[in-house]
Amino acid sequence: MYSEKALEHFKNPKFAGEIKDANGIGEVGNVACGDVIKVYVKVNKKGILEDVRFQTYGCVAAIAASDALCEMAKGKHIDDVLKMKYEDIVKELGGLPPVKFHCSVMGIQALKKAIEDYKKKKNI
Repeated sequence: MYSEKALEHFKNPKFAGEIKDANGIGEVGNVACGDVIKVYVKVNKKGILEDVRFQTYGCVAAIAASDALCEMAKGKHIDDVLKMKYEDIVKELGGLPPVKFHCSVMGIQALKKAIEDYKKKKNI
């Protein structure tokens, strides 16, 4: 079962949507479960994530993990965000069923791809 915190992120996501002028976008999909997570980042000149949004097609865990991920990353420097691990998301959500851990892994991967996209565009 899901924690109250995970269900709150699922039912009332604060970071769902697209950033029209994102300077980094990352997407990850899982063929086995059908989930797709797309993360948009807006990074300022100091390397701080001013905004982070997601679009997720998936289950309760995928949506909750995506929202929690964005909440945790917003306002942080990209170097700190790149150190985040899927366990951080699971802990933030008050746990996930072990069979759903892959959702938090996908979220981290999508966020890291968005930062890689930002760095590539800025030649960093």
